[in-house]
Parts: sequence; C-alpha cells; structure tokens
Amino acid sequence: MVNRAEFERLVGEAMDLVPEPFASALARVAVVVEERAPADEPHLYGLYHGVPLDAAWAAVGNLPPRIAIYMHPLIDDCDTYEELVEEVRITVMHELGHHLGLGEDDLDDLGYG
Repeated sequence: MVNRAEFERLVGEAMDLVPEPFASALARVAVVVEERAPADEPHLYGLYHGVPLDAAWAAVGNLPPRIAIYMHPLIDDCDTYEELVEEVRITVMHELGHHLGLGEDDLDDLGYG
C-alpha cells in the first residue's frame, strides 16, 4: 500500500494536525516510526514510552519520552489508503493522550480508543 517514506509522511501529517494546546506537548516527545510492534504484542499500532506529563516529578533520571508508531500492523489492518490515514491520526492522538496522562477509558471517550 505505502512504502516507509510515505508512511513517515503520513505520521508527520498526523502530527501537524494536532491542535493546540496538545501540539505543544507533542513537541516535547520524540515520535518514531518502527517497522513492527514488539513480538509479545504484534498487533499494536503504537506505544508510549515514558512518564506522563501529569507525573513529571517521576521522570527524573528516566529517558526522554517517546512515541513509537508501528508501520506494518497499521498497513496490514487497513483496507484503504483513507482508512490508513485515519488510523495513523488516531494512533498519534492516542499515544499523545498517554503522554498527557490520559487512560484508556479517557481516550475511548474522546474517540481515540
């Protein structure tokens, strides 16, 4: 469906669509594209690594936060290009939500579950 360069462009576009004040928080977290999810969870679309902003006191001594977006699970599960674009957007927002301290229920309520 798409190659890595195109997928990375889709992730960048999804990041560009994040509204303020959330975009400011996104600027403080690395977003990386990885080919595949970890072997123990091969169907994950993304994963937040770090200490959420609402617990920033706990971040002392930890690595900087990062969001991994997994290319192949997303490509494999989407039937159309349009669906892929939307799922990438939702995944970026979902993982950013974790960075902001939102839980799964909160993200479901916001439509990013």
